Amino acid sequence: MKINKQKFYEVVAQRSAALDAAEQALVAGNAEEYTTKMAEVESFNGQLQQMKAFLEERGKQPAAAPGAPGVEPEGESNGYANAVKAFAAAARAGFKAATGSMNETTGADGGYTVPEDISTKIIQLRDAKESLLGEVTVEPVKTKSGKRTYQKRSQHEGFATVEEAAKVGKAATPQFATEAYEIEKRSGYLPVTNELLEDSDNNIASVVETWLADEARVTANKEILAEIAKNPEQDLKDLDGILSAWILLGSVFRATSKLYTNDDGLLWLSLLKDSNGRALLSPNPTQTAQMQLCIGAHILPIKTYDNKTMPTKDGKIPMIIGDLKEGIKYWDRKQFSVRVFDSAVIGDFNAAEQDLTLWKGSLRDDCTLRDDEAFINGYIQPTASASTPGESGTTQTTPAG
Repeated sequence: MKINKQKFYEVVAQRSAALDAAEQALVAGNAEEYTTKMAEVESFNGQLQQMKAFLEERGKQPAAAPGAPGVEPEGESNGYANAVKAFAAAARAGFKAATGSMNETTGADGGYTVPEDISTKIIQLRDAKESLLGEVTVEPVKTKSGKRTYQKRSQHEGFATVEEAAKVGKAATPQFATEAYEIEKRSGYLPVTNELLEDSDNNIASVVETWLADEARVTANKEILAEIAKNPEQDLKDLDGILSAWILLGSVFRATSKLYTNDDGLLWLSLLKDSNGRALLSPNPTQTAQMQLCIGAHILPIKTYDNKTMPTKDGKIPMIIGDLKEGIKYWDRKQFSVRVFDSAVIGDFNAAEQDLTLWKGSLRDDCTLRDDEAFINGYIQPTASASTPGESGTTQTTPAG
């Protein structure tokens, strides 16, 4: 027998089954059966502690080459299938059979840690839908806090020319910045009908995966927008303001910049015409799904999101211009946990009265401002005027604000 994640999940499932049997014996008043099953649970506890320690120790070793002697291939499908089985068993037991938690302090238990294979599936579902995460730098981390030292793109100065056999002169001291992260806990609730626990293992896992993936994506979007908002707002006023802001970013960022806006912004941009009445907004000929704004000799890529993801506030349509990969960093712990409340009252939901179970999901992440010079936090506040001529000879037709 090889000790691997698949075997670990099998033992977790066996422990959950034994715990369920002990509960049934206790309800039935069968003291002897209860004692026997609880002894099995304790035995499984010991096995899991030993296996966990072994797997952690093995993880410190360099990975062996594929096909090396003694290496047992572990198919992803088998690992995931066993993770689903273990997770569903834990869900039916109210996640009371958790073998670990995400709690990183001496405080209260953080809940049942979602198995790694299911966490991977959640991340895949999160990233499959369009979000601001695809526009910023995402760095996976394994610790609660840390620091990184880096050099901003605008601070690179290049090497000096040196004659052969000559000493290298003392160049200007490079300017480095330090970015620190502090992983935070984000949580929310999902009301679940008790009938779900009678469903198949795959359906139970699917509900949780979809829920956590969608919440993780929306949570990340809000955090990224909060970091963008740390740059002072700039009223771009009109098309000329957009062009000026983009050019003033400088050549360091201009080539990799985009204009980020919402559906309101897409409508506003769609109504911009040149002096011949031709729309300035058009599809990229090489990537028709990508829109671009053509202003004379300048072409600015456009990225749009729905109004819920990137809202218009107080009549101000967001027009963020720049390179968000240089500007924002998202620190992804890639871990999730779940807890169950079967008698709580959350908002309009009463678990006991409505025959519901309230699942509390949690994730850990952080988002930080990396380079405030990499983007402009701009906006446009349309007026009811029909059209405004721009300096470049274009006509800017604006919808009513």
